[in-house]
Amino acid sequence: MVSLTQELTHLLHVQQIDQYLFQGQTSQLFGSHLFGGQILAQALIAASRTTDRPAHSLHAYFIRSGRTDQPILFKVDNLRDGSSFSTRQVHAHQDGEIIFSAMLSFAKPEQGLEFQGSAPQYPDPDSLKSEQEYKISILEDIPESRRSIVMQQFNLLIHPVEFYNPFKPVKADTQYAEYFRTFEKITGEMDYIAMHQAIAAYYSDYNLLTTSLRPHGISYANGGVYSASLDHTLHFHHDFRVDEWMLYDMYATRSSQSRGLNFGEMWQNGKLVCSVSQESLMRQRNISTHR
Repeated sequence: MVSLTQELTHLLHVQQIDQYLFQGQTSQLFGSHLFGGQILAQALIAASRTTDRPAHSLHAYFIRSGRTDQPILFKVDNLRDGSSFSTRQVHAHQDGEIIFSAMLSFAKPEQGLEFQGSAPQYPDPDSLKSEQEYKISILEDIPESRRSIVMQQFNLLIHPVEFYNPFKPVKADTQYAEYFRTFEKITGEMDYIAMHQAIAAYYSDYNLLTTSLRPHGISYANGGVYSASLDHTLHFHHDFRVDEWMLYDMYATRSSQSRGLNFGEMWQNGKLVCSVSQESLMRQRNISTHR
């Protein structure tokens, strides 16, 4: 029987069709809505297959909503291979249209000046309940028509520091934190740097946009707002393993013009290993929802 971790790594491990052309499969994680984290992760894997250097940054735009009933074609452009950095551009296509575009930079590892801010202090992940346990506790709040999708086990193990019920939103501070890791160890041919980076990218889009909704006491889950990721940036600072606990500390700094600006930091063993930023769409339902 294929495990959730095996399903995830096989989903993200895109098929190479030509030197700079790749095909990615889709998953109906949220019904017909294509999860943006999946496109981020697959684009990173596709670009990484054209260089032997690890990625250090990704800057992406979600241009059109993707579909879950057909594969995604990733076209990689090799913009530059320098002595230290390699630059790639990736376009994701469906139905003959570009739905996603990203610039990625890869760099050979080197020693240099080191600095980071203070690591956040939260309870140990093993002392916290899992997201799935919390979802079971709010089962009666979830509309019957959506229960099968909401209650589906996500393919990463998540332990929220403090659970937020999206079906009964209340005004709260933007700060939100979760621990995450894969359910099983990643081994064999799937155990490579880009896969660990891709899974972090995949998860980075899971709850980040909710941070700018929290001060308003509204939620995508109860129909109060139309929300979507508009752009997404990741910076990888150090190697890490997603099959060991990582802390994702998230917050928002501003919401205006029907957009929210969200930030995240991923920590492992007291080290800041990845930084994330994202602007998200957040239109209340009584406002036109044309994107």
